[in-house]
Amino acid sequence: MDMESSTAATLPHLNAEFLRSHPELVPGATSHPLPEKVLQFGAGVFLRGFVDWMVDGMNRKGLFRGSVVVVPSITPEMVTRLNQQSGAYTHLARGLENGKLVEEKRIITSISRGIDPYTQFAKYLQCAHNADLRYIVSNTTEAGIVYRAEDKQSDQPPTSFPAKLTLLLAERYKAFRGDLTKGFVMLPCELIERNGDTLKKTVLETAANWKLDPKIVEWIETANVFTNTLVDRIVTGFPRDEIQTLWQESGYIDELFNTSEVFHLWVIEGPTALPEELPLREAGFNVIFTDDMKPYRDRKVRILNGAHTTTVLAAYLAGKDGVGECMKDPLIRGFMKQAIYDEVIPTLTLPKNELEAFAAAVFERFSNPFIRHALLSISLNSVSKYKARVLPSVEQYIAIRGQVPARLTFGLAALITFYRGTVIQDGALIGHRDGKEYRIQDELRVLETFADLWRHFDGSTAGVKDLTDAVLRREDWWGKDLRQIRGMSSAVNSYVESILKLGMRASLEQVSSY
Repeated sequence: MDMESSTAATLPHLNAEFLRSHPELVPGATSHPLPEKVLQFGAGVFLRGFVDWMVDGMNRKGLFRGSVVVVPSITPEMVTRLNQQSGAYTHLARGLENGKLVEEKRIITSISRGIDPYTQFAKYLQCAHNADLRYIVSNTTEAGIVYRAEDKQSDQPPTSFPAKLTLLLAERYKAFRGDLTKGFVMLPCELIERNGDTLKKTVLETAANWKLDPKIVEWIETANVFTNTLVDRIVTGFPRDEIQTLWQESGYIDELFNTSEVFHLWVIEGPTALPEELPLREAGFNVIFTDDMKPYRDRKVRILNGAHTTTVLAAYLAGKDGVGECMKDPLIRGFMKQAIYDEVIPTLTLPKNELEAFAAAVFERFSNPFIRHALLSISLNSVSKYKARVLPSVEQYIAIRGQVPARLTFGLAALITFYRGTVIQDGALIGHRDGKEYRIQDELRVLETFADLWRHFDGSTAGVKDLTDAVLRREDWWGKDLRQIRGMSSAVNSYVESILKLGMRASLEQVSSY
């Protein structure tokens, strides 16, 4: 990756030698190598802007005094870059916090080295012999935690992450002769529900497939902790468009420069002793240790993700292209605020002040001028997203208030009109806004259904009802026939008719006035 232009050609490169000559750039850092306490599967921008950033923060305050050894989950190229820079890189967090623009830049020195298990298998396996190693962190994408029957114990290494981990655990058992105090704490960061439970299940499936010694399996189950976690931070990665300026401002070339929003949240469901052992909160990070993460997952999914799914399709048809634009538009921002504060928050179980504080942070995050989030990219797979993110709030609201929530229901009407198209090209349904095409992306069966419905739509009032009822009755999409929810069919039908007759913006004005 050659990113050095003439403007940066004279600058030094960020590495151990540079840091030794500029100790003022890493205040609180020790000159002695720190013991490797964390093994990290994944070398991408997220973990470097989340976990490694937090470990660095704990180290600077003298609370952890440990480093991270990184194993790539996909390509070994990142290991090469990390080792060239002695594990160091710059992280810049930018965004709004309590109404003020905040920027925090620091050089992260928590990574000790990277290991490519495909070319350095012995070094990878040797990590299991390190008595200091305690935590396993991973972010191997949503598809990373899967059981793969083809993986063999003799592979050096196996292909899947669970198999690599199973091999490491078996080696750990042998190295310490089944010592129950030498188990690991697993902190998976994959964006799947109950990621720790899923990881444990796949590890045990792999162990069974390999016919591991029952004593090893028992040790895996009893000596190791598989926490379930929820992670929340937008990490925007390498700032390609502004990197020359940032290098000049920093005074060095950093090819691993990383950026993110300011907001961060890590919810960890684990043993009660874990907060004392892992002093993330003491270091000042927004980390919640709990014995039940469901209320926090519901809060994130139904407020943050629900705000997106309820609003972005309507906003796009109202002429907006990005989330930042929506936040500057009083009508769309007001619609989103009504949906979240009036219709979602009343359905959640956490204290109201906590929910409103989280919602306020969400609105600041959506307004972050450093993050450009396209509405069309958010629109991907909106049918399944509505089911998971919005429908639970709709049903709970009806159970509490005895009526349908106007804005959340309008969000479904906006979905139906956004999915208006009759032609599928290259796997996308083609919609039109102001005479220009846009691509609607979802499962093919969903797109085919909408294409057929709109192809036979005659524009009449009866036709609107037939169209909306055909969508609402799809139990395979929603898990139930939504026409059976009292008031749902008439509300959605009315909103779709309004959007088709008045246009999206006028319809938003109408529903926002209720």
